[in-house]
Amino acid sequence: MRRMPRRKPDPVPAIDEKYASFKLEIRPSKIHRWGVYAAENIPARRKVIEYTGERISRKETRRRSDEQARMIYLFTLDNYWTLDGAVGGSGAQYLNHCCDPNIRTVIQKGHILYMSARPIRKGEELTVDYHFAKDIEEVPCKCGSARCRGTINLKD
Repeated sequence: MRRMPRRKPDPVPAIDEKYASFKLEIRPSKIHRWGVYAAENIPARRKVIEYTGERISRKETRRRSDEQARMIYLFTLDNYWTLDGAVGGSGAQYLNHCCDPNIRTVIQKGHILYMSARPIRKGEELTVDYHFAKDIEEVPCKCGSARCRGTINLKD
């Protein structure tokens, strides 16, 4: 009888504290799989965490986007580079999409920074608008916000 090789369990998600400016934790989310939560109150307009990962070319981005074997955490940095949060990610890759987010993205000198858009209470899930292009395959949104547009993709 032939035995199937055991699949390695997914690593337990964690926040890399050297990229976080506040205490954060990863827990199951009502939006999607895992989410990042404030473990302390966070004031408005403050850096919360930097999105990190392996820097890959657009060609490699397309190749990895076609993979179905693992979760994909790709964030476009500019016209050439993408960061893959699944490889060397800070934990920021677990922020879920919301149409009415409490985090905004700032790209500055080759770094992707997640900044608080408003005061965030301890225990609140951190969310960001993914701004998926309207001309790619539509992805349904499950954020539950009163302002939900029904899709992660931008609309006209």
